Amino acid sequence: MTLGPLMLDIAGPELTQEDRELLQHPAVGGVILFTRNAHSPQQLRDLVAAIHGLRNPQLLVAVDQEGGRVQRFRDGFTRLPPLACLGERYGQDRGRAKHLAQVTGWLMAAELRAVGVDISFAPVLDLDYGVSTIIGNRALHQRPEIVAELAQAYQSGMHDAGMAATGKHFPGHGAVAADSHLELPTDPRSYEDIAQWDMVPFERMIHYGLPAVMMAHIVYPLVDANPAGFSRFWTKGVLRDQLGFQGLIFSDDLNMAGAAVAGEHVDRARLSLEAGCDMVLVCNAREPAAAVAEALSGYTNPVSHTRIARLHGHPAPDLQQLHADPRWKQAVMAVTGCEAAPELDLDL
Repeated sequence: MTLGPLMLDIAGPELTQEDRELLQHPAVGGVILFTRNAHSPQQLRDLVAAIHGLRNPQLLVAVDQEGGRVQRFRDGFTRLPPLACLGERYGQDRGRAKHLAQVTGWLMAAELRAVGVDISFAPVLDLDYGVSTIIGNRALHQRPEIVAELAQAYQSGMHDAGMAATGKHFPGHGAVAADSHLELPTDPRSYEDIAQWDMVPFERMIHYGLPAVMMAHIVYPLVDANPAGFSRFWTKGVLRDQLGFQGLIFSDDLNMAGAAVAGEHVDRARLSLEAGCDMVLVCNAREPAAAVAEALSGYTNPVSHTRIARLHGHPAPDLQQLHADPRWKQAVMAVTGCEAAPELDLDL
């Protein structure tokens, strides 16, 4: 059985019979985990193993483990700093900042791979314009060339730990104040402005071999009337044709308010796939997710199947082996203290 284009969530720390039945639906290809799914590293490892054991090829297991406000797994995992800490270090010492970015990417990915998780949706490639409440210090820096430089080092660390990186949110989420979880943001800038600033980190990271991209639920009305994740112009015209991206394109969560403009969840999923996304996310909405799975029963895209399969994590040490590794101990010391005053976790 091939992997389908739908990624969804589960309710608790163990699979229910309902979960097992839905996750074996041919339209499902992945599972995204949240804080509620993780009580301890061992329990999490058992859960991921159970998910992987349902299908062959295995379902893709993902999480948002950026650091700072967005870190789903906490107990038993190193507290990671927000990416903005790396940008702040860059202004003090470029070389040390790049090294810390590589170490942070490796540590994040190594701890996730130790419990079997395939990917984290990281790093954020949005620019920090100082206006976005939802992005804020999740962004590496305000300058695109610095974001790209640090993101390349971060991606290198992830790759070294056996994990593929996902850049988000294309073509750029940092210049709007509205939160796309709650409403549909509008960015009034011209294509030229977006291309000269926000798209630069994505373009450079694609050149560096970025394996996956997540789209933004944002409308850029001077460019296209549709939100980016539902826009053939942005996904196929710009990301595929102009930038030459050959990796996997994720939608952002179709349960977010920013996606509601496209209709019901089934309509949102179909429009995303028609626009050029390879995999769509429906989170925290079991009935709509099940409806999307049924609606996509006959959907197939061999190229997307290949792209999804490439994101599976590479073999990695378990947690006991990882914790015995001097590199892990050094990495924990390196990131500890980078975040001077930890913020409240953002568990969206």
